[in-house]
Amino acid sequence: MLEICAIASGSNGNCYYIGNENSAILVDAGISTKQILRRMSERGLDADKLRAVFITHEHSDHMRGARVLGKRLQIPVYMSAKTYDGSYKNLRPDYPRFFTCDETIAVDEFTVHPVKKYHDAAEPYSFRISYKNLNIGVFTDIGEACENVKAHVGKCNALFLESNYDEKMLWAGRYPQFLKERVASKVGHLSNNQAFELLNEHTNGELRCVFLSHISKDNNTHEKALKTMQTLTEKFEINIASRFEASEVYQLSSNNGHKKQIPNKSQNLKLRFPEF
Repeated sequence: MLEICAIASGSNGNCYYIGNENSAILVDAGISTKQILRRMSERGLDADKLRAVFITHEHSDHMRGARVLGKRLQIPVYMSAKTYDGSYKNLRPDYPRFFTCDETIAVDEFTVHPVKKYHDAAEPYSFRISYKNLNIGVFTDIGEACENVKAHVGKCNALFLESNYDEKMLWAGRYPQFLKERVASKVGHLSNNQAFELLNEHTNGELRCVFLSHISKDNNTHEKALKTMQTLTEKFEINIASRFEASEVYQLSSNNGHKKQIPNKSQNLKLRFPEF
């Protein structure tokens, strides 16, 4: 059985949890250690099970809390050497573990597959995490879905997938022109329409759950992102990953891919189209 949860998702910080009965890993630690541990506790997730943190790239909204978290919990922080060199010195973990695109990393019963991608960072990666016959993908901060990304997305049973901006909102919005062009570029972010295309054309019949992630505060809305995906809801669950609180926790069975929602203890969360 796997549990997955978006601890934080957005330009103010990103962190994604994948765990089984015995151990767990985080992809990114872009909020403070205090916030990560508090949000995990609120969803009933045990920080003592954490075995490693994997960093996608050096931007602070993805590694702000990595150094302190690794030191406090005495767990390794994995990243590429170029990501380490490109990061702020005060955010660098004391004892990083480096990986390359040609290797997979074993962490207890998990196998972590680094996935190279397009983004405006030194050496950006996404990750596919395998456990038994289940595959969980964390695919955010992608300017354009290359063949490598498409291939790994196609193997996933659950996805944290970027749906960053609505194209009309971006081009009509308050961002300066250079920033609009950067967001929409090959090394920027995925739009709602690009995320839809990736899900519609490159996922397999085993995909059960998608959390739309890294949604822009200025250039998108939850309603627009969900509306873009509306025709896909017959195939799999589609939910929103929030920048303000951890998402609901999903359990996926290694036998048949079945998923089960564990509600937030403090409020009732809706599955498909939550109220915002």
